[in-house]
Amino acid sequence: MKIGIVCYPTYGGSGIVATELGLALGAKEHEIHFIAYSQPVKLDFYFSNVNFHQVGVPEYPLFQYEPYELALTSKIVDVVKNFGLDLLHVHYAIPHAYAAYNAKQILLEENINIPIVTTLHGTDITLVGKNPFYKPAVTFSINKSDIVTCVSESLKVDTIEFFGIKREIEVVHNFIDHRKYEVIEQSCPRYTIANETEKIISHVSNFREVKRIEDIIRVFNKIQQNIPSKLMMVGEGPEKAKAELLSRELGIEDKVIFVGKSNEVGKILCLSDLFLLLSDKESFGLSALEAMAAKTPVISTNAGGLSEVNTDGISGFTCNVGDIDRMSQMGEYILSDEERLKEFKLNAYKRSRDFDINQIVPQYEEVYKKALNKLK
Repeated sequence: MKIGIVCYPTYGGSGIVATELGLALGAKEHEIHFIAYSQPVKLDFYFSNVNFHQVGVPEYPLFQYEPYELALTSKIVDVVKNFGLDLLHVHYAIPHAYAAYNAKQILLEENINIPIVTTLHGTDITLVGKNPFYKPAVTFSINKSDIVTCVSESLKVDTIEFFGIKREIEVVHNFIDHRKYEVIEQSCPRYTIANETEKIISHVSNFREVKRIEDIIRVFNKIQQNIPSKLMMVGEGPEKAKAELLSRELGIEDKVIFVGKSNEVGKILCLSDLFLLLSDKESFGLSALEAMAAKTPVISTNAGGLSEVNTDGISGFTCNVGDIDRMSQMGEYILSDEERLKEFKLNAYKRSRDFDINQIVPQYEEVYKKALNKLK
């Protein structure tokens, strides 16, 4: 199949999933055409059948803001016509699904009918979509797509309830490529972070308010009082300064390491004994899955799709949002016994195998076939 993938090119979850999906499809000899405003960050190597088309937005003095959606629509039309695409897979409802629908209408004028598969990832529904200004466009985009998928059952429920969607929505979970972690695991020098008596706890995110970064610090503080530990805080964002201040106020600044943005996330996770993800909203929890693939058990909230990823009492524990005491107790429970820790590490890895890329990509291929059959 010749597949156009429209996505954000950044480190956000939707962009990473879209890019890795495209590369996996390319490895299976599909012809892939990425369409974005810059090269996706994970598109660091190419197959001969993987292409990138940059959306340029020309400056025009009439506009106060550059019309990206218009430029994206035109680029989609251009790529579909010039490369004979079979279908479009767009990640995020707006502007991508909205632009794809407009492109489809233009192409129909030339008797080209291309199906649109839209994948909803989370913030396009839970944050952007709930803004009254955007809600009509999001609803329209969902209803006009030929097939819609969500990355979790939780997000599917939220989408149907909030937007009053009557159409079918399929759940295709996010995924992980375990081969990457098998390579990384061979080169993880633990002594660079902690000494032999210390456990390593980690967190990876964009440090937004929804991630409840101060809860991470408070939970770690309680754990380290009984179990010698270091906390690796990976990422950048608006809540970082508050977390740094709280660490100093609690007198644990020497035990909390703020790494910033890092290209070594896989190595940090492989070194970790426990991963914390204490968000009040998560459509899926890709960072938790990445930790589990690195054989790291997870303490998470039970918000959104996290319970679909992290199995309570098996791969870690799920707790109510803000329940710092239970989160700390469960963290200590896992870390306080070496045999128990090994069991949780193994269970986390086994659970992550259910989301291996080789399990999920065929599900998308079936979705594509279904979309194409709708044209017949």
